[in-house]
Amino acid sequence: MKRQSRLTSRPDLTSSRFVAYDVGRLYRTAAAVHLADVAPTGRVRLDAIARWLQDVAYADVVDARLDGDGGWVVRRTRIVVKAFPQFGETLRLETFCSAAAKTCAERRTTLRGDSGAEVEALALWVNLRGDGGAPRRLSARFHDVFGPSAEGRRPTVKLRHPPPAGNRDRGTWRFRGADLDLAGHVNNAAYWQVLEEELVGTDDLGGIDAEIEYRLPLIAGDVSVIRKEEMRWLIDPFGEVAASMRINGA
Repeated sequence: MKRQSRLTSRPDLTSSRFVAYDVGRLYRTAAAVHLADVAPTGRVRLDAIARWLQDVAYADVVDARLDGDGGWVVRRTRIVVKAFPQFGETLRLETFCSAAAKTCAERRTTLRGDSGAEVEALALWVNLRGDGGAPRRLSARFHDVFGPSAEGRRPTVKLRHPPPAGNRDRGTWRFRGADLDLAGHVNNAAYWQVLEEELVGTDDLGGIDAEIEYRLPLIAGDVSVIRKEEMRWLIDPFGEVAASMRINGA
């Protein structure tokens, strides 16, 4: 028997706007869908897509010789899957800076596969001092390299998801030591596993439109997960909202 997705079908998100590449730097690379990237149905998991977004962003920065220009932390990621990549598929990735402000920059990434996969993503990154502390102003070198493709567009780091309220379901999720990154915090891609847990066994998932806002860093251990309609909130052990998810059927 088919397992149906628990996600509610809603209109497309309007909180993040995709813009087309026009001028400036466009970075291209490729990826292959391996066994560790897929769910039992053979479709790529959302956390695997998030890893590719992270990897291509870093590869672009390294290729531009800006990897020593402060650190980066993701503030918001939106993933729109129009057709899920499948096991064995070869993917083409294209990414560019679609907006830039004083301390943050937005990156649009497109994934297309040789078997019809199509994914669009937007990620908002905040530049930090080298010690991982407070946000730092983007360098003149950054604007020289990535500014032309931003074309004067300015993103905002202002949080947009609502706080939890009213009647809702509450559960628990445990992040493992294996989910931690170089900073000792849960990697941004691992947050998508919370949503993937709801999708396991779903064999009719044609696409999805989802956005995560990252508010506070998490370490290994238990967090509370609050669910209400299209929203999910991850609550840290101190009762603070560490991240929120807004999900749409696509």
